[in-house]
Amino acid sequence: MTMDKSLQIRAGLVRSRSVLTRGERIARLQSSDRWQEGQSPLGLPKVRVYKISMKKKKKRKEEEEGEGTAVAEGAAAAPAKKGAAAPAKK
Repeated sequence: MTMDKSLQIRAGLVRSRSVLTRGERIARLQSSDRWQEGQSPLGLPKVRVYKISMKKKKKRKEEEEGEGTAVAEGAAAAPAKKGAAAPAKK
């Protein structure tokens, strides 16, 4: 029998799941102090699953623009110094 494409694991789980296993739910309840030892694992309270959204990095563009202006300022300043020194020698 073949496996459905949605069930195949290629490079691990890329997106967040909306359903946790019983063990994961118990671990989250223990971390939030809502679970007592000896409590029945059946009928667990709801546990919120947070979706994490990654923002795109814009820092690279700002750094490149900052370096580009610094190089242009340095290049503009260098000929000005040479031009000022040349008339003084004549």
